[in-house]
Amino acid sequence: MSADEEIGSAREAAEDALVVTFGRLLGVANRLEYLVGRALERECGISHLMYEVLLILGRAGDPGLAMSAIGRAQVLTTGGVTRLIDRMEAAGLVERTDDPADRRGRLVRLTPLGERTAVRATELHRGNLRRLLADQLPGEHWERFADDLRVLSRAVAKEVPRLR
Repeated sequence: MSADEEIGSAREAAEDALVVTFGRLLGVANRLEYLVGRALERECGISHLMYEVLLILGRAGDPGLAMSAIGRAQVLTTGGVTRLIDRMEAAGLVERTDDPADRRGRLVRLTPLGERTAVRATELHRGNLRRLLADQLPGEHWERFADDLRVLSRAVAKEVPRLR
């Protein structure tokens, strides 16, 4: 069935090549997230989402990032990012500081424990991703796959509405 043919039945819908491919993408992503997320929780005591925030803050460096920037990077609502940062602060991974550029603003930055946790978690995460993802494809396929994902990621990011 070509992309512009009309779908006439539930079977045709279920067997549509584009829909099936997207389903595989979601399935792989969900299974990988489950496996690597469990490993991060078991070995490092953090959720996969917390790990992603540690990476975002690691990229930002000092003086840190506003909560709204963290929320946009992870597509979280204001309340969601506040609760997440509260948990991370209670665990000693991040701290809130005054924004030197805005008297009313607050920034979030890594603590020394957050920095060490990001490094340790990344060592574990890289090993798991290499074994479960990268090693499953021949090297030349992997590089093309990574490039294609970068293109798709940028294209889709432009379509996501800005959360408040």
